[in-house]
Amino acid sequence: MPKVARKEKILEKASGLFRNKGYHGTTIRDISEASGILSGSLYAHIRSKEDLLFEITDRGAEHFLQSVRPIIEGEGDAITKLRKAMVAHVQVITDHLEAATVFFHEWKSLTDERRHMIQTKRDEYEGLWAQLLVEGMNEGCFRKVDEKFARLLILSAMNGLYQWYQPDGEQTPIEVAERYASILLAGLAHREGSAL
Repeated sequence: MPKVARKEKILEKASGLFRNKGYHGTTIRDISEASGILSGSLYAHIRSKEDLLFEITDRGAEHFLQSVRPIIEGEGDAITKLRKAMVAHVQVITDHLEAATVFFHEWKSLTDERRHMIQTKRDEYEGLWAQLLVEGMNEGCFRKVDEKFARLLILSAMNGLYQWYQPDGEQTPIEVAERYASILLAGLAHREGSAL
């Protein structure tokens, strides 16, 4: 197996183990056995268990940023952007279910410098959603609401998806995101005669 493919397999197995056992509950031996590689040989591909955690969480942060940034910074009204951004966010989670779980739960296990790097990307990502909400309120598409709480509500609703979403379930990721968006917009979208 080529080295790159083997590294991807190690990351995949580590994601599953970190999701099911937690980062601290997973040993290098667990990862090597799941990957079908001797513990000593594993170090030809990684320097430490934390390297794996950092790569998984950093990839997660980049997936979210690269999927949503072009939508929010692109053309269109805020309601359309919100729907598209929610679909993109949900698809990142459902396309990378194990890694997303690790991203949400285990990133704080990183050492200070790496945790700060991930926190910076998380802040940047939340800033995109804040930008979208403010844009919508300025355009008159959204009611005047507390931007921070609206942002936390939207992201919390979507981020909880990893706990119950089943890839073989009745609804596609797009259908789930559209339902979320419709419910949220029922309360957020500005309508004539509604109280601000």
